[in-house]
Amino acid sequence: MAPPLYLAPPSTRSIRAEIAAGRLGAILNPASGNQLPAKGLFGVDNAVFSGKYPSDVDYLRFLERFMDDADRCLFVTAPDVVGNAFATVARSRRMLTEIRLMGFPAALVARDYMEVCPLWDWDDFDCLFIGGSTEWKLSPAAENLGRVANSLGIWTHVGRVNSLTRYRSVDWARSVDGTYLQRAGPDQALPTILRWHDALRDDDPPSLFDPPADDLDPWDGGYDPASWRKPAPQKRRPTPRPKPDQLTLL
Repeated sequence: MAPPLYLAPPSTRSIRAEIAAGRLGAILNPASGNQLPAKGLFGVDNAVFSGKYPSDVDYLRFLERFMDDADRCLFVTAPDVVGNAFATVARSRRMLTEIRLMGFPAALVARDYMEVCPLWDWDDFDCLFIGGSTEWKLSPAAENLGRVANSLGIWTHVGRVNSLTRYRSVDWARSVDGTYLQRAGPDQALPTILRWHDALRDDDPPSLFDPPADDLDPWDGGYDPASWRKPAPQKRRPTPRPKPDQLTLL
């Protein structure tokens, strides 16, 4: 499988050129102020994580500007709830339908413990967007959900990928994004992002000059798979037998 497509904010001419050439994709959100490039694939995030999500009505109005280009859209995320898979599913349900009615592939943001949440179904969305804490994002549970989604023809995306190590660890995904370009300088960091793609394609070892996997990660939650394991049954202590001199004669 090809390395995941890296989605970047189309903030400079150099980045837009890479998006048009297909080496990158674009990612937009209601708070970024970036315009959709004339060519290339793109995804839309909801800006909930940064605290800049507008109302549902305003979000749908924001999406209207991209309807003519829906055929090159990879996903549009429904609004989620940071740190809560159960609340995310409830909040997303109506908006997933609204996004689909506009002609876009709708994305459900996966949060910690989604693997034990019974309130969703694979038919509810077109893209599984892996969010959540760092620990859950890199857990076997998240990878298993992603691989099942791939097998069903559902697009898979992973957020907050800010190093080659992290990029390599989610090579099962179809696309990824991160904040590395914005924080390190878009044009200055662009060659690094392109090297990540080439390194994964060529299976080169990680570079010492790349940031560690959890660098620039704004939230490292506390996912603890052990807390959901069924407790081991306690051994029952045998009932002591009374001694002969303790027996009571009836």
